[in-house]
Amino acid sequence: MKTFKMLSFDLVTKDGMQPFPLVDGIIINQENSHQSWILELFMDRQYRSTFEELFANATVFNVRAVISFPDNEPAPFQVVVHTVQEIGEHISVLLKGTLKTKRSKYAEQLLAELLAEGVTLDKLLDRFTHDMKERPKLKND
Repeated sequence: MKTFKMLSFDLVTKDGMQPFPLVDGIIINQENSHQSWILELFMDRQYRSTFEELFANATVFNVRAVISFPDNEPAPFQVVVHTVQEIGEHISVLLKGTLKTKRSKYAEQLLAELLAEGVTLDKLLDRFTHDMKERPKLKND
């Protein structure tokens, strides 16, 4: 098994990304034949109902997590909620799932979109740098 620090977490929705601020988070690659991963989110209690609803409905859903370094490309996972546990003013949400095998080349797709939008050369670097940090949802993603 390998354990990684989770720096950010987004739920993929039909309208884009819904970020969930983390107090802390870890990701564990179980390195088994099922290619299973465990994501543990430690966050404010206000998000409990969202994850309890996903748990109650046994919903399979897509998420993205930035692992280890802030500049890393978000890793896409397909997960289900395994447990939601209240801990003081916070909750621990345990997700189990798999890393989606098709990782997007975010930088290349972003650059292609900016060029297709006709972003002028003098603004291209600023927009590209900004969007690489903010990671907006891409049209082809």
